[in-house]
Amino acid sequence: MPPTPAELREPVLAWFAVHARDLPWRAADRSAWGVLVSEVMLQQTPVVRVEPAWRSWMARWPTPADLAAASTADVLRAWDRLGYPRRALRLQECARAVVERHDGIVPSSEPELLALPGVGSYTAAAVLAFAYGRRSVVLDTNVRRVLARTVDGVALPAPSQTVDEVRRATRYVPDDDATAARWAAASMELGALVCTARSPRCDVCPVQDVCAWYAAGRPADEHAGRRKVQTFTGTDRQVRGRVMALLRDALGPVPAAAVDAVWPDARQLARCVDGLVADGLVTRDPAASVDDPPTYRLPS
Repeated sequence: MPPTPAELREPVLAWFAVHARDLPWRAADRSAWGVLVSEVMLQQTPVVRVEPAWRSWMARWPTPADLAAASTADVLRAWDRLGYPRRALRLQECARAVVERHDGIVPSSEPELLALPGVGSYTAAAVLAFAYGRRSVVLDTNVRRVLARTVDGVALPAPSQTVDEVRRATRYVPDDDATAARWAAASMELGALVCTARSPRCDVCPVQDVCAWYAAGRPADEHAGRRKVQTFTGTDRQVRGRVMALLRDALGPVPAAAVDAVWPDARQLARCVDGLVADGLVTRDPAASVDDPPTYRLPS
């Protein structure tokens, strides 16, 4: 039998009061912009890498207007090795939209947040909860995993989020804004620190006694064959990362020969460079003459 909302929420909230990490985007003086930046950075990137990058970013561009006025090259250099650099471009587009549409203030309504470039349902819900203390259904990978185990009794949630999953999560969100926002942070923290994907620490879990998955003997993942196993070595992601690293460190335009040297597979490299140019992450400057090769640089 799944736990009632109170049976699940109360021990998790009590645990969070003791074990919550001291993260800068949770500080009392946090801004809505700081929360939004943290959420974009934390997509597919661990906290340990995001925290120093976030501090540097916020020191340099503390408001949307600051980032909106920055050069794209500076933004991409500051993003450094956080990965998926298109997020940096979307974040700058978002900053410009906040300045143009909302006088530089991150909006506090879900429709307005969802209308911003690069902001999806999860990010909008997270900003409402963590920046404005509003009730919302915050469903990241960690929260989905906690609810899949404690309520549904399965090892991991389905590969793709479902409507039923959102409805189920909504039932467990407290009615009042303040407690709902704290529940969002607490359930996410439990998934990050205790109810982890590969090595859950059930012995120290505050809801072990009401967890349906634990009571069932911790059965194996029923969707294991349908899940994508992410690799990095030899992938286009690795190639794109090497090209971006070369251009970030360069003082000026980089000749084609230097770009060619970053990867041995010429066809794969050309595909990746073309993709970076199409994504707006790299600028290809034409050759000065027919005898000269093109050069590459970060967008200005």
